[in-house]
Amino acid sequence: MSSTSRRSFLRHAAAFSTLGAAGPLGLTLATMGRASAQSTGGGYQALVCVFLNGGNDSYNTVLATDTDSWGHYLAHRDPSSRDPSDGSTSIALMRPGTPANATAAAGTPARLGGVLPIAHSGRAVHAGRQFALHPALVRTQQLYGANRLAVMANVGPLVRPTTKSAYYQDSFPKPEKLFSHNDQQSTWMSFSPEGASEGWGGRIGDLLMSRNGSGSNADVIKRSFTCITPGNTSTWLSGRAVRQYPVGLASIPGLGANQRMLGSTDLHAAVKSVMSSSTSNNLFTQAHQQVVARGIQATDLMSGALPSNAQAPWGTPGQSVWTDPLLSYTNMAGLPVTNRLALQFQMIARIIQANRQGNFGIQRQVFMVNLGGFDHHGGQNQEHNDRMRQLDHGLAYFDQVLRNMPGGDMSSQVTTFTASDFGRSFTSNGDGTDHGWGAHHLIMGGAVQGGEVYGTFPQYSTADGHGVFSSPDQIQNGVLLPTTSVDQYAYTLGKWMGVSNTDLASILPNLHNFNSSAHDVGFMG
Repeated sequence: MSSTSRRSFLRHAAAFSTLGAAGPLGLTLATMGRASAQSTGGGYQALVCVFLNGGNDSYNTVLATDTDSWGHYLAHRDPSSRDPSDGSTSIALMRPGTPANATAAAGTPARLGGVLPIAHSGRAVHAGRQFALHPALVRTQQLYGANRLAVMANVGPLVRPTTKSAYYQDSFPKPEKLFSHNDQQSTWMSFSPEGASEGWGGRIGDLLMSRNGSGSNADVIKRSFTCITPGNTSTWLSGRAVRQYPVGLASIPGLGANQRMLGSTDLHAAVKSVMSSSTSNNLFTQAHQQVVARGIQATDLMSGALPSNAQAPWGTPGQSVWTDPLLSYTNMAGLPVTNRLALQFQMIARIIQANRQGNFGIQRQVFMVNLGGFDHHGGQNQEHNDRMRQLDHGLAYFDQVLRNMPGGDMSSQVTTFTASDFGRSFTSNGDGTDHGWGAHHLIMGGAVQGGEVYGTFPQYSTADGHGVFSSPDQIQNGVLLPTTSVDQYAYTLGKWMGVSNTDLASILPNLHNFNSSAHDVGFMG
């Protein structure tokens, strides 16, 4: 071991020794060795996962619009195209270029107008194909056209490359408990069904947090800011060494508010003193008090550096988060509504700025935000349209904020990507869709090789009289059989963050089953 590597290893070990009971009981020397092995060069970088809870209908998010694909699409999403007497609700969007009909019912495809075309480079695998986005993704289309956003086609959990014939073999290894919300959310995040305790976002945090501080006690507190969520806590952000740090939408939860309890600064100081002091000889009590004391220190540190939410570029002076027009999207009724996704993005921007203002020295961070309401077994047209409006506004808002940060443009240092439980069925159930598997996702940022559709976009087909689809990419109900694995998706993002190939292989359990030349999918610069 070189003297530089030895110093890095000892620094990391010293940092964990100060954690005391707050450190993970299962931490091993091997874990610390891997964490210290990462390069310490480079500037700040962050990953932001946007989890679309419920299973986003990617068939209506990114669409194939070439003539053959569109015919198959209509056959399953507009029942009247096959049977004019079928009175089921059409969930098929309108062809590109179709004008919006302002007199049509709110949320209906006719009211939305045509899907939004997106260009691509004509890779051989996509020769003759045309693609488009949901009509509500207006600003997303602009980001794509500006090469700031890319599409990753047909991603999903896979144990190994899986053909359609292999899928139907009982002995062929497949992800456990497919089509189950909780299990597939967990599998996306951790490669295991519900009950897993570590996710690949948290494991990336494990491997990179040695970049965040020098190992002193104060810097160990700062390292607790490696993995952060202003939304729901999740397996994805939990590592072996790092633990996710949950914050509020507008503030950092802590002891009282603004250094006061019941309006009193003296009471706040007294309670803080009691909670931070050791008052027992019992080892478990002492350990608990140490954890509480560190929690208070972390809250004080972050709260003290966190800039106001009513500050440009992420907020409007004089406005609260609930009245700020920057944080509002226009719903189907044409009314402004506060976008909770934008609120979460605002908090991330403020935390990134706190790192700068507070001189925290954090070089790598992993964030997660949530947008719920995607389980559209019914009311597909109205509900999915509203979710797409929120997503479109949120992504555009975050891109604009990052490009105008007080210390300079940070959009190339932050990569934002979507994930979801699963995609949905090609077939309509009458007014919605059912659970699926593979799905298309969006990746945004200045370092993204945008304006392209990566992976292999699936072939569409029409089911025969027995419900069988001829496409090699569609199984029962037209559900997509993934052609790119979550392991490959995660590898491409982790590699950009600076994690070594060896360490990525150690946290992505199925990666070795895929050809090494295809580990990096190519959407990152």
